[in-house]
Amino acid sequence: MISVRDGQAQILARIGAPLAPELLPLTRALARVLSDDFAAPFDVPPADNSAVDGYAVGSADIPARGTRDLVVIGDLAAGFVFEGKLGAGQALRIMTGAPMPAGADTVYPQEVVQRGSDSIRVGPIDKGANVRLAGEDVRMGEVVIEAGSVLRPQEIGLMASLGAWQVSVRRRPRVALLSTGDEVAEPGTPRRPGQIYDANRFTLRGSIEQCGGEVIDLGIVPDVRDTLRASLEDAARAADVVVTSGGVSVGVYDLVKDVLQELGAIDFWQVAMQPGRPFAVGRIGSALFFGLPGNPVASLLSFLLFVRPVLYKLAGRRRLFPETWQARALEPMRKKTGRTEYKRGILAFRDGDWEVCTTGPQGSGILSSMVAGNCFVVLEEARGDVKAGERVTVEPFEAP
Repeated sequence: MISVRDGQAQILARIGAPLAPELLPLTRALARVLSDDFAAPFDVPPADNSAVDGYAVGSADIPARGTRDLVVIGDLAAGFVFEGKLGAGQALRIMTGAPMPAGADTVYPQEVVQRGSDSIRVGPIDKGANVRLAGEDVRMGEVVIEAGSVLRPQEIGLMASLGAWQVSVRRRPRVALLSTGDEVAEPGTPRRPGQIYDANRFTLRGSIEQCGGEVIDLGIVPDVRDTLRASLEDAARAADVVVTSGGVSVGVYDLVKDVLQELGAIDFWQVAMQPGRPFAVGRIGSALFFGLPGNPVASLLSFLLFVRPVLYKLAGRRRLFPETWQARALEPMRKKTGRTEYKRGILAFRDGDWEVCTTGPQGSGILSSMVAGNCFVVLEEARGDVKAGERVTVEPFEAP
């Protein structure tokens, strides 16, 4: 059997350059992946400006002790520039964000001065106080968002503050998704005796969209060889990645495996993991293909371990895998050596430490265990049984 890490490395090695970029307005760029470094076209702030509402003065007029009266020569609102220059003994009333006038380098907050009809009385203050310097936030030419970053509201806001109204992002990976088998029924339709409703396609669709993919939903394909073959060929022509659920084990009616062997270069792996050992990976035409197990938890776990990193790499993301960290096990856990086990866990931070327990029964068909949990407890191949109180590796369900 192949290890999880070796499988991930082999799959990612099959992907060359990320998908081509496209230009989008900022209003449509949320959660998209930046294709090129974004550098600041000018300093932010572009000029020295006031950090408070108050009075701009030259530091030569700041008294070392006691007080001093300064003549107020005007008002300056944010968004305007003072055309003149402060002379000795003068001050300018200034609003937050307004550019500092020539001859001034310090701002007194309005609440610390005594205002007369046309003058203010001031005391000692540090030179340069309450002034935001040009370039204090961002320097012109500085890369402020690196290529491969997923654009959040704050990145979009920063680009807008630098005058951008459109941005180059990677095209979203197109993923053709289908379920196979006569035993699955479409939710919302009558279900025959012996059938189950198709949960996997809905779980996988949400997962694909959550990690930035564009879904082409081909529905349920029956156990008819010609129909299955035609569906897979259509899927490969329409998408960058084809994902199926079920039909990759050794059952008599598991036609996916036979049809795939006719269509493309497909490897059938027994992965050293629990749940989710049967797994197919390869190409149909120019599209990458993933045949996931039919059991709901195994299907979703296989997607997160093997397909999500592929979609991230195609989209040009910088990070392909979620962070992991250590937590204290609150209960003993059974574990066989020789395979990596992924138990569904509930992770919480209490009394200064991370702690985790399982969600209960861990069968590969118990999708409710994924609903109850918020992480995987990752027990490595060489590890055996876990005692309560031991440290274990945890990985969140949702990657950033």
